[in-house]
Amino acid sequence: MNRYTWRTFLLEIVMVLVTAAFAFPLWMLISVGFRTAPEVAQNPMGVPTSFNLDNFTGAWTEGQLGSAFIVSIAITVTSVALLVICGAAGSYYFARSRGAAGMRWYAIIAAGMMVPFQIGLLPLYRIMSSIGLTGNPLAIILISAGVHLPLTIILYTGFIRQIPAEYEEAARVDGASSFQIFWRVLIPLLLPVTGTVVILDGIGVWNEFFTPLLYLGGTDLVTIPVRIYGFVGEYGADWGKVFAGLVMASLPVLLLFFVFQRYMIKSFGSGLKG
Repeated sequence: MNRYTWRTFLLEIVMVLVTAAFAFPLWMLISVGFRTAPEVAQNPMGVPTSFNLDNFTGAWTEGQLGSAFIVSIAITVTSVALLVICGAAGSYYFARSRGAAGMRWYAIIAAGMMVPFQIGLLPLYRIMSSIGLTGNPLAIILISAGVHLPLTIILYTGFIRQIPAEYEEAARVDGASSFQIFWRVLIPLLLPVTGTVVILDGIGVWNEFFTPLLYLGGTDLVTIPVRIYGFVGEYGADWGKVFAGLVMASLPVLLLFFVFQRYMIKSFGSGLKG
């Protein structure tokens, strides 16, 4: 057995400090969200003496978070579904392509991760405005799918390359078409990496603030982050409602992680072994 040394003790201290650093924002959400404004002003990091739900009810009714939840869920689910379908289909081609054209297009798409989205902000807004998509959630869906597609392609392509091609060759010998091979053979094998894609892309789309503010601001179809931002005024902010809204907005993200975490762990841990 390994002896308990000063290095072990130092590692434990570092891990405790790292855990405290990650837990502190969560503590602030709960502490401020469940306390009244005078209590927060007196001691911002104090312990809640009671679970006061006034901030939650006020954020839900005044901020109209119910409709914002529906819009955010619709945008996130549609964007992630589009990313999974397009990402898996495109990655199948890139992973099995042996020509220079496939590698060239894969490099171009992967390079999209290095290009800041803000560079094309003005031309993209002009295009969306010219086709009448400003104020329409479809604009957010298309933009979110385009922004997150490079990472999705990279994840899927790396995973598909680990899958032995013998599975597809056997299905082709049995008379399966390319679409049948992709749908019936490959898709079931992609569940681990699909869980990773759903979590990473889902969180990214759900937490997006600037794009919905730009395209949906001033309409009734704004998302959760934009609604919560409404509690921040020019001369002050209702931090109780802000933090309460953040707590409620984080619940779908936690649910998403708990549902797909086993696929994500499997994808990062071992992938597929032939």
